[in-house]
This record gives sequence, C-alpha cells and structure tokens, in this order.
Amino acid sequence: MNKLEVCCGGYEDAMNAYHGGAKRIELNSALALGGLTPTIASLELIKNNTDLEVICMVRPRGAGFVYNELQSEQMIIEAEELLEHGADGIAFGFLDPDGKINSARTSEMVSIIHSYGKTAVFHRAFDVCDNPDATIHRLIELGVDRVLTSGMKSTVSEGVQLIKELQEKYGNQIEILAGSGINETNVVDIIHYTGIHQVHSSCKNWRADPTTANDHVSFGYNGINYDYVDKEKVKRMVSLIEEGNISN
Repeated sequence: MNKLEVCCGGYEDAMNAYHGGAKRIELNSALALGGLTPTIASLELIKNNTDLEVICMVRPRGAGFVYNELQSEQMIIEAEELLEHGADGIAFGFLDPDGKINSARTSEMVSIIHSYGKTAVFHRAFDVCDNPDATIHRLIELGVDRVLTSGMKSTVSEGVQLIKELQEKYGNQIEILAGSGINETNVVDIIHYTGIHQVHSSCKNWRADPTTANDHVSFGYNGINYDYVDKEKVKRMVSLIEEGNISN
C-alpha cells in the first residue's frame, strides 16, 4: 500500500495532518531552515493525542551536514531523548566534507535507533552526495532502513529518473521515500513512473501574522506569512495516494 508522510513543523501541523487522514509524519522545528530537531514537548503532545507514526528530525543547525564534535554529541543525545519519549524513528544525515557518508557517525546513530527497535532514516543529505549508487550501497551496509531523496535534484519532478532507478535496483534492500515538491498535481504520475510506495510532502499553505513586520523591523521569511500544514491538502493527498489504490 502506498503511504503519505507529511512534513510537520510542530504540534499544530501534526494535528492538521492527523485530522486530514495521514498516518505518518516527519516532525521538525524551523522548517524555514529546512527542518531542525523538534522539541520534546511537541513530540509528547502528538503521541498523547494521536496514533501517528512520528519520525523525528535530528539536525542541530541549518546549512550542510558536516558536523563537528560538539554538534555531533548534541545530535546523539537529541536522538536518544526523542526515542525515549516515543519517537518511531529518527531522520538524520552525517557527511564528510568530500560529500561522502560519514560512516562512523552514521553507524553510531543507526545502532542507537535500532537499539530502541525504531526506524533509521537518512534524509536529503543524500541529495548532495556525489555518487548515488556508491552512497546508497554504503547506507545499506550501515543498516539504514529508509532514505529520503529528491533524486539529487531540487525537486522530485526533476529527479524522477534517478528515483526510478534507485527503486528498481535497491528498493528491496532499503525503502525509497521521495520528497521535495510533491503535491496533488504530480503525485500520481510520480508514483506511477518511479514505482515507489511512499512520498513525503509538506501539504503546506500560508497564514498571515500582522505582527511579523512593521516599517522598521521584520521577522519574516515570506512577507508576513508563515507556513502550516493544510488539512484539506492532506485529505486530497491521502485520497489520491492511499485510498485511490494507485498500482505501480
């Protein structure tokens, strides 16, 4: 069965995803930075009030994925705390400066996640690596369960050929989760073409907060608007993906 994973920035987003019919979310904070580690409070609220499968992002800052000792130490402790408080999996990515997988850090994180019996997800750090086949081989060797990818392009629509190849070659060894730019206008074609069984989407809309800026100060990143998960968009995506019985 095909599955939708909704990218959420907090408790409200998760509740909108849940009421829209989603079964799994990726929980973040600071989505304007590409998603950072969420709070324990948001995770506990979600687990106490829904039956959602919650994959938690572990990412200590914006930009890339080469982390120093202090940042790496923080990530390991964040992962352990999230798992202790009910996370169903952890999304993470450790790279070396040359764009290859940091095997030692990745192995350590996978071991921690699997010690809780949960899912290890390597996020879109994959998309800035230089060799897709060598990279996914290494992730499989390291025991990663799932990789989130846009096919090494800005959006899945641009990267569909690589996603199709990854699914055909490695889909029986590691789950391929496609994400970036997937919405109700393209999701059916993407699933048909690539043969994947799960997609990651923000299902987002925008809401204004008039206190974002005035004539002298601005805290904005999209005018005076902030993004949120739109329940109606989730409903339509679930209908297309899960209830529509798309066959590959």
